[in-house]
Amino acid sequence: MYGWLRAGLGFLTASQLVVGVWALFFPGSFFALEVVGMGMAYNEHLMRDYGAMTLASSVVLGAATIGMSPWLTRTALVMYSVWAVPHFLIHVAMVGHLAPLTAAILLVMLGLAVLLPTGLLVLALRTASPAQT
Repeated sequence: MYGWLRAGLGFLTASQLVVGVWALFFPGSFFALEVVGMGMAYNEHLMRDYGAMTLASSVVLGAATIGMSPWLTRTALVMYSVWAVPHFLIHVAMVGHLAPLTAAILLVMLGLAVLLPTGLLVLALRTASPAQT
């Protein structure tokens, strides 16, 4: 179970790292995605801030992936979930402008972004770190 926990944390770290770099350094192309811009006016400041905060979350997730301390692992997963749940709900409320297939794919992906850290948190609560065994 420990390996699955580390792999899941690593996946979340990599995902946040890629999105963070993209939004921070290439905000126009990130915003141009239909599921990001959502027909709204472009705001470079907001996109770069989002990228920087996403990169910051990759640092916390990365530290948990490397260190695997129970406290940091659980904190990192709660931190990610505090973002992922409202993010999912916001897109549920604003999905009407998308084509049905695009909307379905987006909601499935964002739903998985809620379920994955939730499952990992359950696993983290049941798994002792190597130092505890």
